[in-house]
Amino acid sequence: MIAEAERVLRDHLCTVDFHVGGGIIPIGATPFCDRRIGYITGGKFDGPRLSGEVLPGGGNWSVGGRLDETSSVGTLDARAILRTHDGAMIYMNYFGRSVIPDDVRREFADPALASQVERSRYYLRIAAVFETASVDHAWLNGTLVVGVGERTDLGARHRLYAVR
Repeated sequence: MIAEAERVLRDHLCTVDFHVGGGIIPIGATPFCDRRIGYITGGKFDGPRLSGEVLPGGGNWSVGGRLDETSSVGTLDARAILRTHDGAMIYMNYFGRSVIPDDVRREFADPALASQVERSRYYLRIAAVFETASVDHAWLNGTLVVGVGERTDLGARHRLYAVR
């Protein structure tokens, strides 16, 4: 899937590793939804067009439910603060979808197995926008980005591609 996205978009922006300290905090099944929150404690991003560090303070306010008898579905609603290698501050906001089969969810729950799950066994996609006051990175203010995500030992990794 990553190779296909690269052929279609051909503009790899960067790969972001989000560290989510404390794991995902389950709020539980409220009358409205099953809500979970993950707090971003740091990370890094690196790529041909953008590199730097992910600052603490962002998070993902996700909602989950059932897609069918064998899979969960979720929405992502995340915000992050990025600082580029040259000191520019960037606000990142993204939305997305996840589809996690029940057997994969069970493996994610086991720390010994979680990092070994092949990303082809689940679906994690995002659409992101950015805001910055940096003159050097102003082009980001008019760029829509899509991403392919995966779970990592420390949180999540998203490979981001600018849509042209």
